[in-house]
Amino acid sequence: MMKLKTSRRTFLKTSVAGIAVLAIGLNSKGAWASSSPGGTLNPFVKITSDGKVIAVIKHFEMGQGTTTGLASLIAEELNMSLDQIEYEFAPADIEKYKNLGFGAQLTGGSSSMRNSYSQYRNAGAAAREVLIQAASQQWKIPANKITLTNGVVTAAGKKTKVSELVATALTIEVPKQPTLKDSKQFSIIGKSNIRRRDSEIKTNGMAQYSIDVHLDNQIVAVIKRAPQFGGLVQSFDAGKASLVKGFIKAELLPNKKGVVVFAQNTWSALQARNAVNIQWDLSKAEHRSSVDLKKELLDAVNTNAEHQVSKNSLSITNQSLQKAKQVVEATFYLPKLAHAPMEPLNCTIEPTRGGGVRLHDGCQGVTSAHHTLAAILKLPLDKVEITTLFSGGSFGRRVSPENDYHQEAAMAFALTDRTRPVQLIWSREDDIKGDYYRPAFAHKARVGLDSNGKIIGWDHRIAGQSIFKGTPFEKHLVHGGVDHASVEGVSDSLYNIPNLYVGLTDAKPATRVLWWRAVGHTHTAYVMESMMDMAAKAAGKDPVAFRLEHLSQGKDQQRLAGVIKLAALKAGWNKKTTTNHAKGFACHKSFQTYVAHVVEVEKKSNGSFQLKKITSAVDCGLAVNPDMVKAQIEGGTLYGIGHVMRNEITLNKGSVVQSNFPNYKPLRISDVGTFETHIVSSQENPTGVGEPGVPPAGPAFANAIAALDKRATELPMEAAGFKFNS
Repeated sequence: MMKLKTSRRTFLKTSVAGIAVLAIGLNSKGAWASSSPGGTLNPFVKITSDGKVIAVIKHFEMGQGTTTGLASLIAEELNMSLDQIEYEFAPADIEKYKNLGFGAQLTGGSSSMRNSYSQYRNAGAAAREVLIQAASQQWKIPANKITLTNGVVTAAGKKTKVSELVATALTIEVPKQPTLKDSKQFSIIGKSNIRRRDSEIKTNGMAQYSIDVHLDNQIVAVIKRAPQFGGLVQSFDAGKASLVKGFIKAELLPNKKGVVVFAQNTWSALQARNAVNIQWDLSKAEHRSSVDLKKELLDAVNTNAEHQVSKNSLSITNQSLQKAKQVVEATFYLPKLAHAPMEPLNCTIEPTRGGGVRLHDGCQGVTSAHHTLAAILKLPLDKVEITTLFSGGSFGRRVSPENDYHQEAAMAFALTDRTRPVQLIWSREDDIKGDYYRPAFAHKARVGLDSNGKIIGWDHRIAGQSIFKGTPFEKHLVHGGVDHASVEGVSDSLYNIPNLYVGLTDAKPATRVLWWRAVGHTHTAYVMESMMDMAAKAAGKDPVAFRLEHLSQGKDQQRLAGVIKLAALKAGWNKKTTTNHAKGFACHKSFQTYVAHVVEVEKKSNGSFQLKKITSAVDCGLAVNPDMVKAQIEGGTLYGIGHVMRNEITLNKGSVVQSNFPNYKPLRISDVGTFETHIVSSQENPTGVGEPGVPPAGPAFANAIAALDKRATELPMEAAGFKFNS
């Protein structure tokens, strides 16, 4: 059995024998219902007769705050404090807990709050109404005379706890359209004094991450993988590994992509892996180096594009550029990037009674993991359980089209006698060298300006490796040969750009690639916002004013204009900076959220740069938990700046050079100055905040440096000769 500390009671199942449970959710027909006999139910809130109120969280927690955000919606509608709400992660069940945007049980795309806001509010409201009706039935008092506050139902001198109404509530029909609270009545939603629900256990070390799983009789598996992308095992010798204390055995993976080493503990497994000698077949492996790949991309953006993305043809754009008073032109290169979460990949598979298995994982893609284990272990889906735990970050890494680490774990488990739990562990070096990277991209843009400094034409070429081609997502996200993730943020820019031409060339695959925090926006925003600054300078106009001139009066554009104005106001944009100080500006819309940054930097006497202050504005609709919105914008902004400063993944004859944080450097505390985040007041539906802070962060930083020095068109800045005071 798994060893659990008492503080993790919130993760235990509550439907134990002898305890009645009122579960509120959607039935198979999509109508609100309770757990009364008859039909299956998708519960979002459970109330037990022993006093627990539990929010069932369908989006996993990787630090972005789902356990607090979704529980807040339940608490608000139940008129309870957030501290009175426990939470547990939903089991694997695509029909009950699918992400409405993806059609699978999946967390991603900054969609958790956007996807679940109405569901969880309605569940809380339905529970409230059923409990009040139960009290009305017991007391013979009209429901409109009864109130529910802090878990206590009161009316006409009577009061009772909600737990004492569960049995009666189970007999009452749930309203099809429960009445939601008016926003003026909110005591939790939109309030900045709400404490994160998981802060205490994460602070005191009691939180259980998937890497913390330690089951009775558990063994550890680590894998020695090919040094080059595409390499396969030709033969191996584990003779020296057998001398390591704790070593159990080494086996060839069925797909020949590596050798799995089993041992009694992690240290023994890693030491034994080092001792395994493998002969690799590298005949079909990648042999190019980063200098070769970079040249291929830069050559591609200087020739005719493979795909026309825009409605406008290149000939029309060229005509407009020929009429321009001046043309601003630049070529950019943005390297491969690793996800590098603090917790490397890992998961544990344990056998269950009846020949089934249970996966313990910080599981981002529950549906894909569920099907992967079932297919490899040749089990029906109902024999595969998933226990979701906390994850120490992801940035997109914990779910991939191939479900790579779940595949590895399932193959490793299948290579045992299936009687012992098997924990798959990736080391930090495995994670950096074997990631699915943010692909490298090259851009070339030419912007034409008329005599009034307005844009009249824009030619934009992009080249890079497609994320979605060749994956199960291709039919949904690739149209006319164009992977939208390669061009998003350019082809759908909110700026009013006449005669925009966008061309795309797909690069030959060099490594595995994947969505990375904010996906295509991570490179397109850098180029777009750098070019807007360069165009503003050429036009002799203020960068903020220039951007506002190129936004129409449409709702979408004016929401972007709103954050532009707010960030500029709060940062004192028009105030002169002191000597060797400069401010840079950038803004962007991604994942239906609008973000603007003003970054102030100082150039030191030794030529290095110090980030002094960041001022951000965000319009994410209704901010359910403002403090967490600020935390996500801050985290995303610093994540974006850190990678622009120093990070890149490079190849040497097909092998990844970087291996750990000494040569893939995370942002340091000493790199960062003060930070202000301002949230636009809004009653629009909530949108995402986990990713939108990233795209404009890098270009705002680069634009500030360009005001004092040369412009960074090749990243990372440090490799291009920029120095930072840290």
